[in-house]
Amino acid sequence: MNTEHQEWLEQLEKKSRAKQEQFMNDIASKLRRPRQTHAPTQPFRGAPAFWTDLEWDIDKRIQAFTDNFVSVGAHIARVKDIGEASDFIANKSHELSAKYIIRQNEQALTDLGLEEQLPDVQISVWNSQAEENWKARAAEADIGVVMADYATAYTGSVTVLSSPEKGRSVSLLPTVLIIIIPIERLYTRLGETLDRFDEAGRENLPAGIHFISGPSRSSDIENDLTIGVHGPGIVYGLIMG
Repeated sequence: MNTEHQEWLEQLEKKSRAKQEQFMNDIASKLRRPRQTHAPTQPFRGAPAFWTDLEWDIDKRIQAFTDNFVSVGAHIARVKDIGEASDFIANKSHELSAKYIIRQNEQALTDLGLEEQLPDVQISVWNSQAEENWKARAAEADIGVVMADYATAYTGSVTVLSSPEKGRSVSLLPTVLIIIIPIERLYTRLGETLDRFDEAGRENLPAGIHFISGPSRSSDIENDLTIGVHGPGIVYGLIMG
């Protein structure tokens, strides 16, 4: 770059910085505040102590989670154990005339015994056959069944982790999603979940961490709310225990 070019670029930068300074000074003047030229000192980092100490009892957690989850269009049911969860899924499958269900490859979901409950419905287990196109199978499924790793009452959200046995497509692609939420995994604050990832360390993070707060919702087109565009349009949370 020749000297003339360099001087021209420096002049452009000087004018740009002068405009920025004038813009920020004008804002400070209109707000009647002194202009801040350095980042203020932050005496605290992270959530305040009163927030990290917040913990609800189990009844308050269940009620808050239910209220928040239902408020965005999802559904909640209480089940006593894996047997009642299995009965709920079977009844819902009959109600929806489901022909194909896909579930994550976990022992707790094997214990549902869906194959015996629903002999006329095709049941697939994620990643159980290496040659299968599992994303395509999940997209074809009427119902996806997953187990929650964590749930947060304050936000009404469920956390589902990815692994070779727990493909994210099972919760993202079927028309209907059923999430089993063991009651001991329901916490008050989201930080109680996030702290576990910090403690595990970056090298031990799962391939995906997914927060589910009800059915798929989008308002991208003319601010018109549409359900089920980018994922399941119907979501059931089964609080178990």
